[in-house]
Amino acid sequence: MDITPSQSSNLSLGFVSHESITFRLNPRVRDSSHSDEERDVQEFRILGHSMCLKRKRENSSTPGLESRRNAVRAWGNQGLSVADPDLYEIMEKEKQRQHKGIELIASENFVGKAVMEALGSHLTNKYSEGMPGARYYGGNQYIDEIETLCCKRALAAFGLDPENWGVNVQPYSCTSANFAVYTGLLHPGDRIMGLDTPSGGNTSHGYYFPNGRKVSGASIFFESLSYKVDPQTGYVDFDKLEERALDFRPKILICGGSSYPREWDYAKFRQIADKCGAVLMCDMAQISGLVAAKECLSPFDYCDIVTSTTHKSLRGPRGGIIFYRKGSKPRKRGMLLNQGDGSDKYDFEEKINFAVFPALQGGPHNNHIAALAVALKQVASPEYKAYMQQAKRNAQALAAALSRRHCRLVTGGTDNNMILWDLRNLGLTGKNFEKVCELCHITVNKVMIFDDNGSMTPGGVRIGTPAMTSRGCLENDFEMIADFLLRAAQIANSVQKGHGKLAKAFLKGLENNNDIIELRTRVENFASLFEMPGFEV
Repeated sequence: MDITPSQSSNLSLGFVSHESITFRLNPRVRDSSHSDEERDVQEFRILGHSMCLKRKRENSSTPGLESRRNAVRAWGNQGLSVADPDLYEIMEKEKQRQHKGIELIASENFVGKAVMEALGSHLTNKYSEGMPGARYYGGNQYIDEIETLCCKRALAAFGLDPENWGVNVQPYSCTSANFAVYTGLLHPGDRIMGLDTPSGGNTSHGYYFPNGRKVSGASIFFESLSYKVDPQTGYVDFDKLEERALDFRPKILICGGSSYPREWDYAKFRQIADKCGAVLMCDMAQISGLVAAKECLSPFDYCDIVTSTTHKSLRGPRGGIIFYRKGSKPRKRGMLLNQGDGSDKYDFEEKINFAVFPALQGGPHNNHIAALAVALKQVASPEYKAYMQQAKRNAQALAAALSRRHCRLVTGGTDNNMILWDLRNLGLTGKNFEKVCELCHITVNKVMIFDDNGSMTPGGVRIGTPAMTSRGCLENDFEMIADFLLRAAQIANSVQKGHGKLAKAFLKGLENNNDIIELRTRVENFASLFEMPGFEV
């Protein structure tokens, strides 16, 4: 190494300025017999003194870049059965339960393979807060295309003019969709009015337990008053509804419910809404498939806002959807007086979209929106219309079969895809009957009947036909299902007589019950005859 004269004083002080020093390395010449350690040593001289520099060797125990990349790939590409065998085993059991059971819950259905593929796709990786064209994150050009396509198909599925109707497909559920409507259009404490839950309404429309306990966000944040059905007929009592609405003056009047087997008279609801100055909203979650197939009356002819789930009769992924009017208000609405001079504009779009995001939700589930787009394309097909017609015929066949066996049905039958079976004349509660059915691999859900005293001992069950129709069941198959249900009721009665109605004693009587084992075998043999949509078993 050469050192300039100007640096000699620095050396005398014990340091060297590295900017001005030029190192000249003179490695020794070695033969191949030297050790690896010696080959890593280089010798040089400073001021006549020999010095050695030892290079830091790569530690063989430290993984290289490629091995680290491969490690990430290894667990990232594992299938579920390898990555999580415990969960995989439980999921396989659920698959078998679905295949070997009879699914009669009106709120459930089986999606097709294409819907399932979209739902389990790479679209779950993308975050996309905001609306198409106005996202908070980059990289959403194709997500925008998917959501725009889904909205277009949603309007087409229900025959809606995009000039007069808008749609938001981002809600995570119908309850979320309903609450977004309230949040967008109301202030906390404003009034809403929906069907009483024991009368067949939904808790998201505002409901209180008999003891005054608030059940859902709708009743917690808004003031709600329910209307009821006529206890003699099971139909909505419009005279009392109008009287209560004119006294209560709700800002939103809600039609639609979870357990109402008859047509909704939207024209009458429109009249009452106009008289009390309310926005008319319909929750068509249970019957949206029938509406799309034009197999029942349409709420779009009379309502201002329509919400729905997407996974029930629509056979789409689990989620919610909101339709809202836009553009100019008409001079006349429904069958009553004018609402404005024709120049007034609906202001729902911005309020509802803002309520969905950012007020209530984060980024939408893009895989769900894509799966919904697939389902809505199917909904617009002739095959889907035939499917909903069959689901309706199956419900009527089941209702007739139960009625012939002296079962009591609320309203005496059905106009749609569900029936309400009042079990009280058989001495049964919905809870005990539901449990017996579950042990026999038949799934129904207990519901309150309109004059029940409370929610802990509901007096009936709700039965829907869309799921088993998706598996290919026809009218004669539902005749067989009626036999299974009657046998389950006989078993429940027998257990109650021997052990009582109280939960602990009743459950004790179900253990190792030979009648249940025999019926379960019959049910499994029957259900296994029908293929499962969407996956192989």
